[in-house]
Amino acid sequence: MAGRSDAELDALVEQAIVDAYDEDEQLAGFHVMIEDHLAVPFQTTVLGAEVTVTKIDLLSGSGIVAICSRGKHRQAIGILDLPLPAPQPAGAEWIDAYRHWAT
Repeated sequence: MAGRSDAELDALVEQAIVDAYDEDEQLAGFHVMIEDHLAVPFQTTVLGAEVTVTKIDLLSGSGIVAICSRGKHRQAIGILDLPLPAPQPAGAEWIDAYRHWAT
């Protein structure tokens, strides 16, 4: 979690879910914050293959996903399963906050 304290993560969680009434709305709040703040595109490695994260999406049944591309191929990968590169892209703190909320 890049060394963020629970208090920092709690503050980000509060920002994401401030107007949410249920878990679906909270998930949508995190999607908006991640989509708005995470600097895409960026490259990372998934299962040994270099991919480019081109966008963030919210898919029914899958939750928040990163749309990864490699050549003509595209794959949605759960944002919590996505290995982030070092250094992390700007806005990665929102993924940490989402992980903090989800666990």
